Amino acid sequence: MRGIYFKENFWSTDITSIAGYECLIQHMNDGRKNLKEYEDFLKERASIEEKYGKDLVNLTKKKPCGQTEINTLKRALDVFKQQIDNIGQSHIQLAQTLRDEARKMEEYRERQRQERKKIEAIMDTSHKQKLMQYKKTMESKRNYEQRCREKDEAEQAVACYKNMVNTKQQDKVFAKLAHSKVTAESADKSYQQNIFLLDKIREDWQKDHVSSCEFLENQEWERVNFFRNAVWTHANQLSQQCVTIDVMCEVVRKALEGCNIEKDVEYFIEGHKTGNVPPAPIPYENYYNCQKRSPAPAWNPGMPEIRRGQLPTPVPVTDDPAYASVGDYNVYQ
Repeated sequence: MRGIYFKENFWSTDITSIAGYECLIQHMNDGRKNLKEYEDFLKERASIEEKYGKDLVNLTKKKPCGQTEINTLKRALDVFKQQIDNIGQSHIQLAQTLRDEARKMEEYRERQRQERKKIEAIMDTSHKQKLMQYKKTMESKRNYEQRCREKDEAEQAVACYKNMVNTKQQDKVFAKLAHSKVTAESADKSYQQNIFLLDKIREDWQKDHVSSCEFLENQEWERVNFFRNAVWTHANQLSQQCVTIDVMCEVVRKALEGCNIEKDVEYFIEGHKTGNVPPAPIPYENYYNCQKRSPAPAWNPGMPEIRRGQLPTPVPVTDDPAYASVGDYNVYQ
């Protein structure tokens, strides 16, 4: 239960004072300023979210991320990049959501201002009437008091001159007294009328003041509730953003769980293998052993190849002395 109200706590004993009303209006203006500050905060946060989201999207498009990977890891990295892009898009969407919230805040702030303008106009008129009538009443009071003093002075003059023989002077004093009585009665009547009007205006002003207090108090309740709910909504939006990002990260984790190292290695082997036979050992060759071997006959590509059979084994002809000896040397010696 509400136990304290604006209408009970913003008065002043001075009839011309509007300190209580001005205090309320100042508080409402401060509240409107606070809404504007939060509105600007949301717009700035939206710009940050939008820039961050666009940077993430551009990052996935411009920067490679394991582009030469193969098989299951490649698919997992593709999912990773896609989810980073999705996260960027979610930040861009959040930016638009925050701008919508800022627009709602602006519309609410402007609506409250327009509604309060009507009350302020009524109160300004009421204050002016009250102040004007108060000044008029105080003026009539001063005039009334002056006329009463003049009447008293005239009565004193009559008392002084009533025993004088000079009838002309007595007539003058009596005439002044009669006139002062008339003016005093007229001033009294005017003063009472102004008092009556001032009291009526005061009552009307009090009613307007109570109405304005009730209106401003309702606006304050509504404003605080709206402001609180707006911040609450903003916190929920940020929490939802975290949940959304976590869901996308979970997709990446699931994709990484499907990454099979053995299959990826086998996939690479099957797609890039170069043979299953290793090279034979290189034998040691001794230089000198190589020299003892008969060199292979050189092949002359310029000479025509003459094919013929194997030459017969020469048989010594011992009966032919010309063949068996050359000069003084005999092969059979």
